[in-house]
Amino acid sequence: MPAWIVCHPELVHRMLVDTRTFDKGGSQYDRLRTLMGDGLVTSRQETHRRQRRLLQPRFHATRVAAYTDLMGAEAAALCDTWRPGQRVDVSAATMALTTRVTSRVLLSDTLDEAAAAELRECLSTVVRGLFVRTVVPLDGPFRVPLPANRRYRDALECLHGLIDAAVARRRAQAPRDDLLGTLLAAERGQDGPAITGQEVHDHLITLLLTGVETTALLLASLFGLLARHPEAERRVHDEVDTVLGGRAPTAAELPLLVHTGNAVTETLRHSPPGWLFTRVTTEETELGGCRIPRGATVLYSPYLLHHDPVSFPEPERFLPDRWLPERAAAVPHGAMLPFAAGNRKCIGDALAVAEATVALATIAGRLRLRHPPGPVAPVRPAVTLGPRSLVMTCEPRPVRAGPARPGAPQPGAGRTCPAASGPAPLAPAPLAAASAEPTSPEPAPPGPGGALPRPARRQDHSDPKGR
Repeated sequence: MPAWIVCHPELVHRMLVDTRTFDKGGSQYDRLRTLMGDGLVTSRQETHRRQRRLLQPRFHATRVAAYTDLMGAEAAALCDTWRPGQRVDVSAATMALTTRVTSRVLLSDTLDEAAAAELRECLSTVVRGLFVRTVVPLDGPFRVPLPANRRYRDALECLHGLIDAAVARRRAQAPRDDLLGTLLAAERGQDGPAITGQEVHDHLITLLLTGVETTALLLASLFGLLARHPEAERRVHDEVDTVLGGRAPTAAELPLLVHTGNAVTETLRHSPPGWLFTRVTTEETELGGCRIPRGATVLYSPYLLHHDPVSFPEPERFLPDRWLPERAAAVPHGAMLPFAAGNRKCIGDALAVAEATVALATIAGRLRLRHPPGPVAPVRPAVTLGPRSLVMTCEPRPVRAGPARPGAPQPGAGRTCPAASGPAPLAPAPLAAASAEPTSPEPAPPGPGGALPRPARRQDHSDPKGR
């Protein structure tokens, strides 16, 4: 059966909010379901409504604000492992950072350092092998005992084993106030019908996969883009120096980091980690003047929406100032959809943005990351979009002393990257060790020359019919 791709922002938004007609489905989600089970990302609408009610309170704004110190502490710990002149595998380091943050948000300190490192390795291997399994309609090639297939199966088995062990450990302990605690309380039937142990497992797998890799890719893209756009980088540095003076931000200070937040938002526009999604029609319907039969696959791409020159002039340019209030108001409705829309919108969107903003502010307040000489390798899309082997060089930067954190001593002026006066080791960062295994080949990406497809120019948004 043919598939439809929706390219007009108003039509995409209409599709996403009509979850009764356009439900999660298609080969992409059928394959993801074998990995994630029936969690928030892959469940059908009727099941999703019950799941969302259970988990949404854990992602309320007050909860996200409470995680700010945790995020800042993990970002500062990452900075402490870097030295001036060191070549850092930024992709691996951001993956390590988001693994630590996400596992602590979901599981508190249930995972020790060794288990967290193993989890990071498993997630990296699974994500590398996932894209080809979502686009190739046959299972046969993946049953052949090739090294890449064995690595994928072993990593998947290990990932499920780590989650099962964490859940078993917590069942034997006193209840705790984290997301796993919420799931275990629901398993015991507190405040409503009991969920199954399999549902507990599926929710954790889903939230780990979606919370770790996408935010890691966002951060890697962000550092890579800032290094190529020195004026935008300078504004971020000036802002974090003025507001923070070398320390991590508090939740109350995040709204003061305007340029920092705009850099995060512009990265989500320019390089959205989630770049292609599908829906399946539950009944015959009409969209943009087209009749779409029941059971049809409908696709939309945030990347194409975000690179439409009608919505975003000069779409290939990285321009954080386009998100200043007076300019952001001109963005057409539905044109910016990094986290989808409607009741299937990403449940952790605010958490991801806060985590990226805190990480950028903390790291940029201490050091600068530079591309080594030579061309920057183009990004190849997989199930998600972003640099998977980005290597950059750490440079110290002096920081002006800013206001002290409430209840903390005033940081000294001239603070730089740790050991700024010591030798410059060239070995990979400790957190970069996770990427030692070569990345397995990915399928050829869409578009000519390995690039993502460029959207056709639309004249205006006045008439979305037929587009």
